[in-house]
Amino acid sequence: MIDRTEQVRAWIDDHADAMAELLIRLVAVESENPPGRNLAECADVLRAEMDRLGLAPEVIEIEASGPIEDPRVVRGSVGDGTQLVYFHGHFDVVPVQDRAQFAGQRLDGKIVGRGTADMKGGIVSMLYGAAAAKELGLLGDGRIVIHLVCDEETGSAVGSGYLREHDLIDPSALAMITAEQSGEVIWNAAKGAISLRVDVRGRPAHVGQAFRGVNSFLHMLKVAAPLEAYAQEMGRRPTKYPVGEGEAPGTMVVVGGESGGGSNFNVVPARTYFTVDGRFNPEEDLDAELARIKDTINGAAKDAGADVSIQVNQFAPAADTPLEDPVAQLLGECVAEVTGTPARYELCAGCLDTRWYAQLGIPAFGFGAGIFEVSHGPNEYVEEDALRRVAAVYALFAARLFG
Repeated sequence: MIDRTEQVRAWIDDHADAMAELLIRLVAVESENPPGRNLAECADVLRAEMDRLGLAPEVIEIEASGPIEDPRVVRGSVGDGTQLVYFHGHFDVVPVQDRAQFAGQRLDGKIVGRGTADMKGGIVSMLYGAAAAKELGLLGDGRIVIHLVCDEETGSAVGSGYLREHDLIDPSALAMITAEQSGEVIWNAAKGAISLRVDVRGRPAHVGQAFRGVNSFLHMLKVAAPLEAYAQEMGRRPTKYPVGEGEAPGTMVVVGGESGGGSNFNVVPARTYFTVDGRFNPEEDLDAELARIKDTINGAAKDAGADVSIQVNQFAPAADTPLEDPVAQLLGECVAEVTGTPARYELCAGCLDTRWYAQLGIPAFGFGAGIFEVSHGPNEYVEEDALRRVAAVYALFAARLFG
């Protein structure tokens, strides 16, 4: 009798070229976010492939309420049983460093291009994992529902938020898994996120009469300065969760990831802005930390006599599924069977869409082929062998979950 793991691996290996070709087609769609464009085109590519694989796709058009153009959710399913698992991903990508990154290439066992690791490659693994489970009759009394959203890179409130608001996430689901760039490590926990923008207002004046103006840039320097000490303090507060090799155990805060302002070199700047962005360990109280950041900014503004406003752009709680959870152990067993090595569990250094499911009590995990180190960078790639291993894990995980 053929071993189930070998059977799944063989089916997926037979579809290796189709998987690679799909990823290259997806990479070619310039679905950069921000600004959030070409999402409808990418959704159409996904719908066509899911239809071909028998994954019953539908494209949900969402009313645009911000800068994202034509937001979409692609939803599919396979199986008709009563038990449920979610495969969740996103098809938006961060902006490129070079437009040539949209020309995906197969090179020496890798596929190179924007989104290969984060996470169009992960989508390919999930789709073919679901298709393998269907074709090999592994679903039993189960059903896989696939959710592909369009705005994860800017907080996912439009896509995943739509799913939550319209009761499209069933709290009775057995599990959720997303093929983010974990490097075949299981992310059973992820950090929370706070992102905000601080606008500093002044009064413009010609350089020859600078004394008549109020320099928003100089005020901005005074407002931002105390946040450096805050960032250093948070970086010294370690997590209890295992972190990846070379990763920092503390909360990471970046001040001034974006900044700008002014109208010309010879005019006192009337408006200047900067951003604050943090990834907070699960132990931290996000409400308390947001209040601390605001108090720090407002206190510095008062001391400097600066006129400021604060806009919160992202407030995302951490997510955590305990290692003791039987579903976490089951996923680890599937990973070990496919890869031949014991599964590793770590805290994701970033924020994941797992939170939308974990908040409903659904065990939620990140597990994908891409690696964090190359994601968002100029040399982004994914290993083809890893894509296929991850697809096999997804198929086996569904089969075991429903078994």
